[in-house]
Amino acid sequence: MENKIKKLVEFLEREYPLTFYSGNNPFNVLISVILSQRTRDENTEISSKRLFSKFNTAEKIANAQIFDIKKLIKSSGFYNVKAKRIRDVSRILLEKYDGKVPDDIDKLLSLPGVGRKTANCVLVYAFQKPAIPVDTHVHRISNRIGLVKTKTPEHTEKELVKIIPEKYWIKINELLVKHGQNICRPINPKCEKCSIRKLCNYAADLPKIF
Repeated sequence: MENKIKKLVEFLEREYPLTFYSGNNPFNVLISVILSQRTRDENTEISSKRLFSKFNTAEKIANAQIFDIKKLIKSSGFYNVKAKRIRDVSRILLEKYDGKVPDDIDKLLSLPGVGRKTANCVLVYAFQKPAIPVDTHVHRISNRIGLVKTKTPEHTEKELVKIIPEKYWIKINELLVKHGQNICRPINPKCEKCSIRKLCNYAADLPKIF
């Protein structure tokens, strides 16, 4: 399995240059990931840009009118819930952490609306700490390839941390997300164009397409 994972990472790195090393603002990462919940990536990007163009710190969001926040993040979907959530998070950050985002998994999980995927995304993309954020792309592809046999993203994370060497943790989310966006889609995956199809159990069951 370790050799399969090594090849998987090598193939995907050649196809999708990593971008997280540029250093991201922890607060922006946290709020953006909360906005990304149950919506498309492009909608998250639009909402995040609009929000941060006006309110780009915990203090500004904490003191903003809820109506103004809703208007800025409307394209992210479920904006009524998310507006309250990100304002609550901002207020807690001010009260407990001097406006700074903690780099501790337990402290992150104590924030409203922050589950394991969100917390792990913050650790990886804001602090470059080893973790495996499991979203729908990572969950789907890990099962299709045959790395795991799991029913939920939470279970997938538990299994992946057992089999993926820690040196790959910080990069695996970005690689699989990009692959999921471009090739390994939920419906009608482009197996004929896939660089890792020889490693994939799903593709092995569809030999006629190659």
